This record gives sequence, C-alpha cells and structure tokens, in this order.
Amino acid sequence: MEDAEKPLVSVILPAHNEAESLAGLIPAIAQALAGRPHEILLVDDGSTDGTAELAETLGARVLRQPYRKGNGAAVKRGIREARGEVVLLMDADGQHDPADIPRLLDALETYDMAVGARARGSVQAPHRYAANRLFSLLASYLAGERIPDLTSGFRALRAPLARRFVELLPNTFSYPSTLTLLLARCGHTIAHVPILARARAGRSKIRPLADGLRFLQILLKVGVNVSPFRVFFPVSLLFFLLGIGWYVYRYWTEQRFTNMSVFLLCTSVIVFMMGLLAEGIAQLRRERRDE
Repeated sequence: MEDAEKPLVSVILPAHNEAESLAGLIPAIAQALAGRPHEILLVDDGSTDGTAELAETLGARVLRQPYRKGNGAAVKRGIREARGEVVLLMDADGQHDPADIPRLLDALETYDMAVGARARGSVQAPHRYAANRLFSLLASYLAGERIPDLTSGFRALRAPLARRFVELLPNTFSYPSTLTLLLARCGHTIAHVPILARARAGRSKIRPLADGLRFLQILLKVGVNVSPFRVFFPVSLLFFLLGIGWYVYRYWTEQRFTNMSVFLLCTSVIVFMMGLLAEGIAQLRRERRDE
C-alpha cells in the first residue's frame, strides 16, 4: 500500500526514439518508487520507433507531440501537465540509474532542487566531459556558487517552483543549465547529489559542434538575463586594460595620447554603466516574479 503522507511524484521522461531503453527503464523507475505515490509521464517528441506505444504497455502515462519540438519543449509540456507535487526529470536513454531517485527526493526535504551530478567514473565521452567542465566553470561564475554538473538532466524539484520558471526554459537540450542558473540567482538552494551515469542506449542525438555553440549562446543569454553585471564587467575590464595598455605603449614610443586610447577607455565606461543598469533591471524582474 502506498504511503498517503508522501507527495505524489511525477517522473517526466522526454523521449525521441528511445524504445530500446524503455523496456528496462520504466519498470526500474516503478520499482525505485515502490511504496510512494507516483506517475511516470513520458512525453513522446515525435518518435517513429514505437516509443509511445511501448511506454503505454509498460504502464506510463503518455503525452504525444505530433512532430519533434526538442528535448526542452517535451520537458516543458511534462511540467505543465504533471499531476504530482514533485517533478523528477530524467533522460529516457537509460544513462540515469533509477536507484538514485530516492536520494534526490530525500534531498528535497532540505533543498529547493536536487541535481544528479555525474561523479568520476561516470560513462561520458571525453569531448562532452571537457565541454561540461568548461560550461560548469562558466556557470559557477555567473551563478556565484559552485555548480559541479551544469548539464545533468537528472533532477527533482517541487512542481510549483518548476512551473514558475517553465516559460523561461529553452526548447533544446540546454534546459537543465537554464533552470540551474535561474534558481541559483533567485536565491534558491540546490543540492548536487553524486551519481554514476551509465552508457546511454542507442545513438546520441546531440551534435557536438552545433549544439555546443548553441549551448554557449544560450548560457550567455541566460547570464545576461539573471546576472548581467557578471557578463558586462569582464568586457568592460578588457576594454579598460586595452585602453591603458595602448596609452602606455604610444606614450612610451611617441610621447603622446591617442584617440584610440580615449575610445577604448570611453567604451569601458559605457559597458560598465550598461552592466549596472542591466543588473538593476534584472533585480526588479526578480522582485516582480517573487510577488
């Protein structure tokens, strides 16, 4: 018998042609949540391999998208239509171990969001590991706190909090990083629970170069929205150092002050003031969202 005192958990699985992994994944999720009220909600993102039909036979509730909108779009629909008080997001490709689900849910007793952070020993392609480390360092700077795994799609948070930010999430694979930065900059607490990721079933749908560049663009865009001064200040500092450096060089070689130095220093001041203005606007937006 399920424990009625525990909140209903909605496990959201965004899936595009993941039939290969679902036969073992969905029963394992149900086993991990045995004794706890839950629903398994699979959002079929235009699959052509029978993903939706297989998920239904395994007892999952299925939402179908008529054509492919993107991993993030599937997650957003799942968050909007989830019935649970807690939403747990995980990939449908089998790389996340359902046995780790209780650890994430337990962390929600103290934190606002729990993220399954891939620890050393996880199966991950070298180029993706390097990119994740680089992006995590950049995100840690933007958020003002340590973020060991920015791109993990294995996370749990309360449904009202997820719906509060759902319209700000992109339709692509970069929704986890956006959600992490938004919650961190709005003062919410995040637990990073170490997990061991397994090899995914089937072929990865991520294009390293194209999706990597798009991910960097989205990360900087989110940074400008939630922590603009941390983006503007390094640019301002760069122009300031270039202006001082050019002045010293020209004065040393020609004993004169050039227009280029003036231009670089004025640009530094302008960018700095734009950063202060953007920071004030971002703060007002956060306060309005909190109302």
